[in-house]
Amino acid sequence: MTSDRSPSSAGADLPGPRSPATPYRMTVTTTLPHAEAVALADEQLASWLKQEGCEEPPPAHRAPAGTALAAERLRLGDRVLLDRDQGPLRGPSGAGRYDRRRLRTPAPHGTRQLTLTVATGAEGRTWFRLEAETHSTGSGVRTPCRVPVPELARTLLPLLDAGDGPAAVHPVPRVITADEVDALIDELCDPERRLPTVVASVPVNLPLDRWVEDVVRPLCRQLPGLATAYVLDPGARAGFNVALEYHTVYGGAVRTYLPEVDPASRQDGARHPVLARGRIEQDLRRAAGLLAREPRRLAADQPLPPPLAAVPVLRVPPPQLRPAADRRVVTSADATADTAAELAEFAREEQQDRAEQQARADELERVRRTLRLEHRDRGQTRDGHEGRLRTGARGLAGRHCTTPGSGPAVDQRSAALPFGWVGKPETFTDLMARLGEFPLLTFTGDQKAALALDGLQCAGAGWARLAWDGLTALQEYAEAAVRGAAGGDFKQWCEHTPDGCHRFPPRKAVRGESRTVFSHTKWKRERMLPVPECVDASRRAFMGAHLRIGGGRTAPRLHYLDDCSGSGRIYVGYIGLHLTNTRTN
Repeated sequence: MTSDRSPSSAGADLPGPRSPATPYRMTVTTTLPHAEAVALADEQLASWLKQEGCEEPPPAHRAPAGTALAAERLRLGDRVLLDRDQGPLRGPSGAGRYDRRRLRTPAPHGTRQLTLTVATGAEGRTWFRLEAETHSTGSGVRTPCRVPVPELARTLLPLLDAGDGPAAVHPVPRVITADEVDALIDELCDPERRLPTVVASVPVNLPLDRWVEDVVRPLCRQLPGLATAYVLDPGARAGFNVALEYHTVYGGAVRTYLPEVDPASRQDGARHPVLARGRIEQDLRRAAGLLAREPRRLAADQPLPPPLAAVPVLRVPPPQLRPAADRRVVTSADATADTAAELAEFAREEQQDRAEQQARADELERVRRTLRLEHRDRGQTRDGHEGRLRTGARGLAGRHCTTPGSGPAVDQRSAALPFGWVGKPETFTDLMARLGEFPLLTFTGDQKAALALDGLQCAGAGWARLAWDGLTALQEYAEAAVRGAAGGDFKQWCEHTPDGCHRFPPRKAVRGESRTVFSHTKWKRERMLPVPECVDASRRAFMGAHLRIGGGRTAPRLHYLDDCSGSGRIYVGYIGLHLTNTRTN
């Protein structure tokens, strides 16, 4: 169930604590349909059990859509228990379904537990979660610092075609060439990325293949399912470091890029730890443990995706003694011993259940403490920022233009709450309903193109959140621009965002379309979008400036016109799938 070939699987690199070992948690998406993902998990789990000399579990029954099957407990060997359940997710009817497998096996001074969960939400995206943990008997014996990566994780990742937002999750590091640098940077900046991304460089005096085989692969041995890992070849290293001047990696060092990288921020660079070559070569085994520490922490602290969060608590029916007819009866003494052994087994199972319940309660309390601290910090930031917003809003009164009839009529100044503080919208339906929170932005386009994005399975909530980030940054830029304090256009604002303002990735802010698009009559006409008459008498203006919503060059776009120097506003004329160009035609 767990791999004993991990460099520090026994926790030798750090003194063993008497507290529980840090669990392993993998959360990825899969391109497989729900039923196929479950069948694959069952197949691999049965194969592992067979290798361990345990009984193979019988095939699980499938519950009809919208119904649940009671959890069942299978005894597959001495102290080997497999619990299985399935059914609809908590929430509105038809919101999705889940399947879960929980395996318990004996371990020195405790019990190993492996839990596989497959959950598919209403939007159709299938999530796969694998958890491995150890429940100690409380004997005080020193235990490993962390639960090693389960061998099932290494086996399942390639079979699941696992993903993390825009990235494929591989069990081993992948080499990046110069042609792939742009895609890697887009991946680092993508808001849907949940896992850390580890990027390794190669010393200039060593061959790439040798460094990867002798150093990078052993170094990343504890990362499968917890992070995506890449190696920059010599051609990719230069382009990568030029594009990410505040987030560079070179000379054999390895850098861990946490989610939400801001390439234009020097301050953000300090957030992404670097493991130097000297420390790696000094003790490769210890370095592997250090490299895995941050991905482990992030996997434990991150909130679950909504479908996995909606999986109900596993409730196994209470154990019952076997009927007397099923127990061997020779003498009263034998019967008594048989019953006592069975009761002892039930007691062990109940102890395991209580241990898991306590572990979950401890984890919930830790998360609550973290959330309380984050809420306090956000409240302090909000109090200081709210005063600046109100002052700026008072100075901008009277600059509003009438929105043309071709777009929805929204009073952009009527928002009761400052923008960005209610929480980011998860859908474009919510986003469009909340545009009034941006006093200096006016949407002039057709809502249908934006709302249609909610129907795309690949979108998830990342596109809507990224669009909201862009609108928030545009609003703050507009506040400065109407005062003449922006220091340039929106692209420059993103590259040098003032402290205290929301940052938007500069690579996703595009000043204008290519000459090819501008000179193509049909393509240019698509970008002639509605504006008020006070901006242009024709009530149309070319909106070449746009924001990339999501990774890739064919992802959705947000087109806008910056008229802060005229009417004192920014007009958003289009939110939707990429308009026609040489790549989409």
